[in-house]
Amino acid sequence: QVQLVESGGGLVQAGGSLRLSCAASGRIFSINDMAWYRQAPGKQRELVATITSGGNSNYIDSVKGRFTISRDNTKNTVYLQMNSLKPEDTAVYYCNAGIRMSMSLRYLEVWGQGTLVTCSS
Repeated sequence: QVQLVESGGGLVQAGGSLRLSCAASGRIFSINDMAWYRQAPGKQRELVATITSGGNSNYIDSVKGRFTISRDNTKNTVYLQMNSLKPEDTAVYYCNAGIRMSMSLRYLEVWGQGTLVTCSS
């Protein structure tokens, strides 16, 4: 059994910053790609940023230059530094990762429970 636990959400004024963390725990052999998604009220969940095990990252256009995804493989943790936040960034942010529990098993897609980020104008 493995799980992802997010933290760091909250209320911030426009232009402010927040840092989200997501730690994987349980029986972990290796972690492949990790990602952050978000879901705003009344909208579909969207991919925000991804990072490979080697540290290569990608972002959706609306957060490029403002958000930075990073990971600490020694802690099985992924981060999302969010700067210059806008009201349209308001959403529940979810962590996602491909996790393998042993060498003989395939990667499973695991989701966190979500953390709410609210940006007020």
